[in-house]
Amino acid sequence: MKERKKIYFTADAHLGARFHYDPPAVEKRLVHWLDSIKDDAIAIYFLGDMFDYWYDYKYVAPRGFVRFLGKLAELSDAGVEIHLFTGNHDIWMFDYLPKEIGAIIHRDILTVDLLGKRFFLGHGDEVDNRSRMFRFLRAFFRNSVCQWLYAGVHPRWTFGFALGWSLNSRKDGLKKERDESYDYLITFADDYLKTHPDINYFIFGHLHIMLDEQLSPTSRLLIVGDWMKYFSYVEWDGQALSLLQYID
Repeated sequence: MKERKKIYFTADAHLGARFHYDPPAVEKRLVHWLDSIKDDAIAIYFLGDMFDYWYDYKYVAPRGFVRFLGKLAELSDAGVEIHLFTGNHDIWMFDYLPKEIGAIIHRDILTVDLLGKRFFLGHGDEVDNRSRMFRFLRAFFRNSVCQWLYAGVHPRWTFGFALGWSLNSRKDGLKKERDESYDYLITFADDYLKTHPDINYFIFGHLHIMLDEQLSPTSRLLIVGDWMKYFSYVEWDGQALSLLQYID
């Protein structure tokens, strides 16, 4: 049997989003990529917004995503670690995915040693303090009381509202290039390195761009792109860290 020796990172598939030209094709392409790495993957880190909207109701699971979730279950059963970070679109992951597919849920940034190097991982919104309104909404959506009240609203209304809001937000975002918006991550990483010089790699999603920036002789910052435009991911084998695009 082939030895597993690689770790993968990706983000921002926004499965279920109304702005995908062909939503089933996006999900199938993502599943094909997972199939292509299943024999050598030790772990896969999904750095947020894999779903355009997700909410764990006590007895109700979101409709769709069966191919993706089935593939995650298959990988988990085969011994691959599945790590899911909550993004700003799929904040409300609770116990369903851990129980059903064995996923490990991360609700905040994570520093972890992987194959001999130290990684700082997150969706990217966790360290975004540029907008007071954004910080307020993030705290509001993560508040346990607000989540409990929200759960009392019928999914018929919550899903339609959330997907409509996401569609309008994405239309606004696509009107302009976002390549300048990564500056806050560079600033954060530079400041963090002053007190944590042991970090070798910062990896984020959120901004829907592909970026590989050398911060110091021993540290890099990568933004993994998305599964809307780039179909991209990061691969780490203990020697080389590569930002790649999947060709189906």
